[in-house]
Amino acid sequence: MSEELTKVRFTNLNKIIFPQEKITKKQLIKYYIKIAPKILPILKNRALVLNRFPNGINKNGFYEKNAAKGTPVWVKTTKITSKTGKTKTNYIICNDLDTLIWIANLASIEMHMPLSTIDKLEKPDFIFFDIDPEPPATIKEASTVSLLLRDKLKKIGFKSYIKTSGKKGLHILIPIKPNKSFKLARKFVHKIGIELSKENHKIVSELSETKKPGKIFVDYLQNAQGRTIASPYSLRANPKAVVSTPLEWSEIQKGIKPSQFNINTVIKREKTPWKNILNNKQEF
Repeated sequence: MSEELTKVRFTNLNKIIFPQEKITKKQLIKYYIKIAPKILPILKNRALVLNRFPNGINKNGFYEKNAAKGTPVWVKTTKITSKTGKTKTNYIICNDLDTLIWIANLASIEMHMPLSTIDKLEKPDFIFFDIDPEPPATIKEASTVSLLLRDKLKKIGFKSYIKTSGKKGLHILIPIKPNKSFKLARKFVHKIGIELSKENHKIVSELSETKKPGKIFVDYLQNAQGRTIASPYSLRANPKAVVSTPLEWSEIQKGIKPSQFNINTVIKREKTPWKNILNNKQEF
């Protein structure tokens, strides 16, 4: 890994970031370099929130919205004023490889993105369903619910895309033309969740029911301006260095284990299930 090929000046490359797997910051950076062609198109023009672990995931990490002190002048940022008008946050925009490498060099394991771009902050270009199983329910039950959701969306004319959350659940997104409000998107996701809960007793659509053992929550709450989700292909702060990985629906049908999608395996995947997602923005 040569500094001659990037503007970034690397630091502490031998620092262990994932102690269980003995994965160093150098390996973290290499992962993001290799996955750049897949992650950069999704991140483009989105105000990122980073989850940094400078001393490894066994130590305290922190979420960072404001661009860190000392951010290079060549890193693109954008100031966004809160709805109350009381605060301004200087978010990082990651549109190129150098910025992605710089973010990784900060030991930013996770990259979280909003569901809208900086040119249309109030108009989402993704609708988001978070399929969240409560133990003893597992990824198996979450997969069953995801397939039910896919079929329901297909019946009303929507093509949906799925990824692992990198934790215990699954994320389903619909790319849409950014001409409707977050309020409408949120209402739509909630409505679909309510319908599914009437069809299957294991599914819940209200936050108050999410802690009931064995239930699957169809979460609609992240469909709001300023809320974020784990970016596709983002690593997660998990001992096994798992990745929030875009999948084909056939993989969900066959059955998956989230741990099989990690820093070592995802870069070897030839499948690109979300290859055309940004060219398939649907009318909502």
